Amino acid sequence: MNRLNCSKIKVMLIGVVAAMVIGGGSAKADFTWARKAEMPIPRYCHSTNIVGGKIYAVGGWNPQLGSLTRVDEYDPSTHTWTRKADMPTPRGCTSAVVVNDKIYVIGGDASEDPIISIVEVYDPSTDTWAEQTELPSQRYWFSTCVVDGIIYVIGGNNGSRAGDTRTHLNTVEAYDTTTDTWTSKTPMPTRKSFLATCAVDGLIYAIGGGAPGIADVEVYEPATDTWTRKASMPTPRYGLDAVVVCGKIYAIGGWYFSLGGPIYSTVEVYDLVTDMWTRGVDIPVTTAGLSASAVDGRIYVMGGATAPHDNDHWILTSAVYANEPIVDFNGDGIVDTADMCIMVDHWGENYPLCDIGPTPFGDGIVDVEDLKVFADRLFEKVDDPTLIAHWPFDEAQSDIAYNSVADCDGTVIGGPVWQPDGGIVAGALQFDGIDDYVRTDYLLDPADGKFSVLAWIKGGAPGQVVLSQADGSNWLCMDSVDGCLMTELKATGRGAGPLPPSEAVIIDANWHRIGLVWDGSYRYLYVDGVEIAKDAAPLSSLEGAYGGLYFGASSTLAPDSFFSGLIDDVRIYNRAVHP
Repeated sequence: MNRLNCSKIKVMLIGVVAAMVIGGGSAKADFTWARKAEMPIPRYCHSTNIVGGKIYAVGGWNPQLGSLTRVDEYDPSTHTWTRKADMPTPRGCTSAVVVNDKIYVIGGDASEDPIISIVEVYDPSTDTWAEQTELPSQRYWFSTCVVDGIIYVIGGNNGSRAGDTRTHLNTVEAYDTTTDTWTSKTPMPTRKSFLATCAVDGLIYAIGGGAPGIADVEVYEPATDTWTRKASMPTPRYGLDAVVVCGKIYAIGGWYFSLGGPIYSTVEVYDLVTDMWTRGVDIPVTTAGLSASAVDGRIYVMGGATAPHDNDHWILTSAVYANEPIVDFNGDGIVDTADMCIMVDHWGENYPLCDIGPTPFGDGIVDVEDLKVFADRLFEKVDDPTLIAHWPFDEAQSDIAYNSVADCDGTVIGGPVWQPDGGIVAGALQFDGIDDYVRTDYLLDPADGKFSVLAWIKGGAPGQVVLSQADGSNWLCMDSVDGCLMTELKATGRGAGPLPPSEAVIIDANWHRIGLVWDGSYRYLYVDGVEIAKDAAPLSSLEGAYGGLYFGASSTLAPDSFFSGLIDDVRIYNRAVHP
């Protein structure tokens, strides 16, 4: 499909969207985490709940303020915070749930009374608090869930915060808000505290906990008062939180042990149908004691501790992150007609890259819902956190090729010539094919997961290399016969080898945008936005390497590998970009 026709289709489709908007008219797309308005104060072991589409952050703990009474309301539509009536009882390490648009805050620990059983209910409509019948057992670090209007308080701890002993509990107690009464239920099979729970289809999933962290997943059925086990999380942890979106559970953050770590930014996704876990998109910071909530399918992660601690030293955050779809499909830094053409080419298909609507997870088909999201971002420049390295090569003169997004600048060796006005995107760097190259420090290990490398080049000759990894493979190079694009990045396992060379000649003295993409199963090669090579069958992983990168030379700096031509605007992403 040529660009002119694509642009015409774009205009027609956006017109359809406009008409639908005026008339009122499962996880798929790649997404990233975007920073939102911060909480008014850093806090840890707080609770967040949704009422009327707004998030209420209740209580928690702060090293300067102790246990908190503070309540703050976050409006996702305006990204603003509003202070609300304080809770009567200060408390952290608590848990709260919503029944009939009221927030029930249960137990926890307070600055003066280490463990409490007080229950207080907050009515957002009147901004007032009332006290309810106390929890029968004093505890903190438990988790709560609601099924059919009944609150279930699960696990926790009744040991002293100041002591060395932590008494983990498997206690389960149920609270009926209509009668203001408590009853005991069948205990969990495992004693644990600081766990996460989610209610799905009348079942309660109790995930992780500790300490130290465990990976167990146990499921409680209130109708029969029984417990069963499910597939364990890949990462043992406690101090995590979990939310349900599109029928899947997202387990976020946590640590293995708070005093020594490790602490995680890990997101793991549980499929209730298959009883299997997969790796999600990690949050930008390591955090434990966080709180996560979902509003209209978007996950909001708030606060927590960002590092292991000792008894006197805590590092807390007030940061808020929400997941957002990635609309820059071809990874060139702007949402424009080139991205539109990719969407049009896959219209009506189940194509994950373009399945961005409804936000943030899509619906399994590229259609008008995706176009609505795209149209809102058309012609916007993209601040993409998955862009882990970008060398514009725009310097006028320097011994350093600066990385615009990471601390991984390149050292210029051999005397390549800067061309400030000679690039496809502003300037470029010209290599002589004899001894010119650029060297960087370590950036990534190909065995770690998805990534994409995109670059503009002009020139070159058969057998030359555009980009390689020291002590590793040649990532982007030309075959030694015709100058066709290829990669020598190998897969692991018996019989694994490089991807066969493409038939795309790239040494014709024209500018070409070349790309290598690893999506976790397949290697792809791209030239000028066209897929020109792909593995015939899925692969398990790629060979690992820990060296820095070489621009314009092979991984061994072989004399006949040095590139002769221009290189411009090199970008590396930690996701699969399909230009």
